[in-house]
Amino acid sequence: MSFFVDSFTSAFRLIWTLDPELLTIVRVSLSVSCTATVCAALVGVPTGFIVAYGRLPGKRAIITLLNTLLALPTVVIGLLVYTFISRRGIFGHLDLLYTQKAMIIGQFILIVPLIAALTVAAVSRVDERYRNTAKTLGANAWQTALVVLREGRFGIAAAVISAFGRVISEIGIAMMLGGNIKGFTRTMTTAMALEYDKGAFTLAVALGMVLMVLSLGMNIVFNLIQGKALR
Repeated sequence: MSFFVDSFTSAFRLIWTLDPELLTIVRVSLSVSCTATVCAALVGVPTGFIVAYGRLPGKRAIITLLNTLLALPTVVIGLLVYTFISRRGIFGHLDLLYTQKAMIIGQFILIVPLIAALTVAAVSRVDERYRNTAKTLGANAWQTALVVLREGRFGIAAAVISAFGRVISEIGIAMMLGGNIKGFTRTMTTAMALEYDKGAFTLAVALGMVLMVLSLGMNIVFNLIQGKALR
């Protein structure tokens, strides 16, 4: 019991005193995850909207593919990207391996299908009457699409938040493509794994507490968005 209390006390002290190593790790995690989420949203939201709103051939097959990609393991993505950016890979000359850019690429691939699939679900739930009413009032195709997009905005926002939660807590891609380099590519999850292997729990517990606070904050925002969507 004393070990448990001592670990949490020391961890809280690290957070309270704004330990430089702790702040660096959190900054790297947030920087990589936020960048990956923004880039993925710029691709995933339009893709999901087009799939849900448009009259595409093979629409069911596309949705099935997106749903299948949701279960793609992070280590598979890490291995796939690694083969392309390693020194012997096609893009090896770009020196991307063990950089934050490599981590962003891997996380981008991970959450694009997630954002697209959840956007499809959000747009599909928009009542068809909104589209018909907009057309009746003389709206063109773009204006009608914007009406549908506006009605599905809460679901789309929830999709982006869910994607951020997915990448901030993943470890496979960050470890394989980032290399867990101190002060450069070490994220909260990879640092926690390293500290656990070393038997040093104080920093790991502190990072876990920060990660839980971030998760709590995302869930609060997610619930607020859901509440507005249900009004």
